[in-house]
Amino acid sequence: MDRMEIDGGMDALPEGVVQHILSQLSNARDVAACAGVARCWRDCVPFLPSLYFPRGAFDAAGGAAAADDAIGRMVGAAARLEELVVYCPFTPARLPEWLAARGATLRVLELRVDSAFAAATDKSDHLDCIGAAAGLEDLRLWGLTLTRAPEWGRMERLRVLQVVGAVLRDTAINAAVAACPNLTDLAILGCECSGELAISLPLLERCRLDFVGSAICSLTLAAPRVESLEVQGFNWISLRDVNRLRHLTIAKTTGTVYHVEMGKLPELEQLSLRGVQWSWGAISSVLQCASEVKHLVMKVEFCGDFDTLLPFPELDLVEFFNSHPKLRKFEIHGAMFAALCQKNSLKNVNSRFVIPCLEDILVTVRSPLNAEQKLSTLESLVRYSMRLRRMIIRISQMKNCHEAGDDFFEDICKFSYMNSGKVWIE
Repeated sequence: MDRMEIDGGMDALPEGVVQHILSQLSNARDVAACAGVARCWRDCVPFLPSLYFPRGAFDAAGGAAAADDAIGRMVGAAARLEELVVYCPFTPARLPEWLAARGATLRVLELRVDSAFAAATDKSDHLDCIGAAAGLEDLRLWGLTLTRAPEWGRMERLRVLQVVGAVLRDTAINAAVAACPNLTDLAILGCECSGELAISLPLLERCRLDFVGSAICSLTLAAPRVESLEVQGFNWISLRDVNRLRHLTIAKTTGTVYHVEMGKLPELEQLSLRGVQWSWGAISSVLQCASEVKHLVMKVEFCGDFDTLLPFPELDLVEFFNSHPKLRKFEIHGAMFAALCQKNSLKNVNSRFVIPCLEDILVTVRSPLNAEQKLSTLESLVRYSMRLRRMIIRISQMKNCHEAGDDFFEDICKFSYMNSGKVWIE
């Protein structure tokens, strides 16, 4: 029987193996518990690459004051620290000390600053010290207020910047992003801002901009390498040099999208347009630039340039699909479907017409009005889509306040039965 079988546990392991195992710890509670077991275990703290301080970790020990001391001790002891995540409340004045101690090794920094900076009068000042960690590659900030440009200098090595639940001033966020010229991933999520957002990032590949509220806001983005872009909350959008885009989502839950400007998108695979009201000029501009799209989601309720909500104008079915020959999956909300079901929408349909690539269709029907024309459009989609595998008709939200709704539902059921295996009713 060898020594490991006699002694058992980690005492039988070589010191290097023990160090490697303990270095996998990151939660501050686990680190503190292990450090109190034995001196040799406590000596492993300098080799920790990551420290995580969860929200509420020090509530029972005295709150921010206890957190400050514990964070300071652990950060000071972790000589090889590369990742620091702090969700618990802390005193902002102590942050410069921690970053100065580990600025040379730190690569990932994530801070929840809403509770930490709650009592501060100017919350922007406390972020200036982030510049002490010039080697940062990943920076994530939660719940901050950014009213002026942070003075952290140029963050040349930063590749990922994420800001969540913040109150921003347009000039401040513009300057903060400009100070990180080599970003590949940018996410500004659930933030309040108004004014003009101008971003120019030559290496950006993935971008998510989610602005909440009803404030008027515009976006100008220049990113020649961007492949995935999601924007929400902007009234005017200008996208420049984005011909590598593969996934594009534009949404506006309140207010109106008045204008969208971009060039051709030859590599676009998925396009999603969502919102209550869009200018028809903005919709048609995006659809023209996305002629190569393969997956299209249209969930815009109304069009119109001003407060008056208007239906979509009539669309020619043949012209639409001839303009998007590579479309494979099409999700049509009520307004877009109604536009394809007008009196003259099918006037150009003939025996030579083919929808060559369409495989999946999801149709949301909101009203039984114009039932005969809607049924004709559904029949045309099935008849002329050579590769169609599945059509789902969603009628769960249909307003049925008239007996015509029952008749339409009955017609839809017959249509589904006649095309069993291809058409389903949801």
